[in-house]
Amino acid sequence: MINYNKLSYQIKRKILTFSNKICKNLSKPSYKFITQMIYGILENQTILLSDISRALKENISLKKTIERLSNNLKTFNKHNVAIDNYISKIKPYIDDNTVFCVDGSEITKRNSKVLEAMGKVRDGSTGETNINGYNCFEIAALTSKYNMPVSVYSKIYSNAETDFVSENEEVLEGLNFIRKHFGSKGIRALDRGFDDKKFYRYFINSGEPFVIRAKCNRNVIHNGKSINILKLANKYHGRFSTIVRNKAGKAKKCKFSFISIALPDIPDKPLTLVVIRGFGKVPMMLISSIKPDDKRLTLTIIQVYLKRWRIEEYFRFKKQQFDFENIRVRSLNSIRTMNLLLSLIVGFIAMLSEKRGENILNILIQKLSNRIYKIPEFDYYAVADGIYAILKKTLTGIKNFIQPVLKTKAPQQLFIAEALEV
Repeated sequence: MINYNKLSYQIKRKILTFSNKICKNLSKPSYKFITQMIYGILENQTILLSDISRALKENISLKKTIERLSNNLKTFNKHNVAIDNYISKIKPYIDDNTVFCVDGSEITKRNSKVLEAMGKVRDGSTGETNINGYNCFEIAALTSKYNMPVSVYSKIYSNAETDFVSENEEVLEGLNFIRKHFGSKGIRALDRGFDDKKFYRYFINSGEPFVIRAKCNRNVIHNGKSINILKLANKYHGRFSTIVRNKAGKAKKCKFSFISIALPDIPDKPLTLVVIRGFGKVPMMLISSIKPDDKRLTLTIIQVYLKRWRIEEYFRFKKQQFDFENIRVRSLNSIRTMNLLLSLIVGFIAMLSEKRGENILNILIQKLSNRIYKIPEFDYYAVADGIYAILKKTLTGIKNFIQPVLKTKAPQQLFIAEALEV
């Protein structure tokens, strides 16, 4: 039999420890707000304020709790402080081999009419354009141990804002944030939407390693002559071969070659074109600042780009597990604060995932997730479901843990016999 009281105590302690570090240099009301929001979202797996408020189990009316959380979401203005604290928390997971996955997503609000500064977006799931909603630009770092995505930059923005310039400017702002906090560590992996001379110039000038998937209409310089990139790629049928996995996880035999090129706008900077055949009729073409001289380093470029698909799993988890697109708050600052909180929560889950199988709590969290089959490689869903299964059994919220008197109380050690009541 599972001792849910013991397990919920341990999870609440971990939430409190995480929140203490995130809320460094923030006021006590802000600390209380962030801690309660993280706990409420984790307990009910939703971003609806009514459900979050129920999870807190306060001795006041539900309406009062909802009003307090709503006001805090709207007025919270210390995003940068919380983000800087969060970045310092995850820095130990970042090294030269880290892959920074860069991509954009969207929050569609087809039937909403009163949300602040709501713009027009393209729905990536259906391909429809001119849909009501907000854009989301995200950069996720893959952890070194399990290659799990951890958000290092996330911003909700709207093309209807008065100070909006362009989507490219939003991307450059995010890339500058990464360079500021991590320097040139890691490799940046970007999809075809970022095949633009602005980004090539940015990476070449900053010295940050990158891999960008090229569009078929791009021209490159090869042997001193300008040529269409697809026409050049079709001259190479694959010098090497390897087995890789596609988005669905199926093994594919691919052939690949690497070619020295330059870009017409930056002719004095040599780059590498990697051509991969096996993913469809049109070869996959990757442009990188990494200069391979053998199969091994060329394969590294391919693997870096394929890992970029992890950010799509991250977006899917963030939207599906917490129903992010069902957000009901109206002000843009409230939406951005909720996005910040979700990014923090995914970071918290990622840190638990990195320690999978290392302690009793993590083992039991995944056991209680009730997977039909074995725990998948992308185990965020299992971790979140396990936390939900434990916290929904608790009769108290997290209020008592926030009280100063409990800060002096020694943490309880979790033993397997106590957790299982044997």
